[in-house]
Amino acid sequence: MTTDSTCTAFQGARRIASGPLAEVALAAKRAADRGDAILVFDDATSRPVELDLRGSEAEVLARLPASAEPDAPRGPGRPKLGVVAREVTLLPRHWDWLAGQPGGASVTLRRLVEEARRAGEGRDRLRQAQEAAYRFMAAMAGDRPGFEEAARALFAPDRDRFAALTEAWPDDIRDHARRLAAAAFDAPHSA
Repeated sequence: MTTDSTCTAFQGARRIASGPLAEVALAAKRAADRGDAILVFDDATSRPVELDLRGSEAEVLARLPASAEPDAPRGPGRPKLGVVAREVTLLPRHWDWLAGQPGGASVTLRRLVEEARRAGEGRDRLRQAQEAAYRFMAAMAGDRPGFEEAARALFAPDRDRFAALTEAWPDDIRDHARRLAAAAFDAPHSA
């Protein structure tokens, strides 16, 4: 998560902030200073965001991550192009086949990976959206009535049943779960 990423903070069942990480961190800092327990979630993945809220607001902001990727150790490959050498284990017949392909093993493997990525793009988006919604639901509504059935409806995917099962949840939790689940319900469902 970077300072330009968006996230949402909750104090119990109440959403206290949503938006860029810096804005949410300041709202979380103010709530934490009042003694409130705060949970912050990355909006894209619903993974918890760990914030160090000690010190002044300026100190909290200074500790926010500036980039998503830490400097990786340099090794073989073409680092300026983002290419990092890794090990691939294949059977001898696979290596023989790759060696006979135009462009060699690396070109062929890159082409095969890109084709697989394109072919599975819809399924991947659906799975990622379902996982993000479920991760948030488990953290914030795992003990709420209808949670298990709502999770089943999320993975079904059954938007109407999901909406009915989450209706009794606290407004902010329900609305955030529905917003996350909408991405799953709107994603292509072909397998």
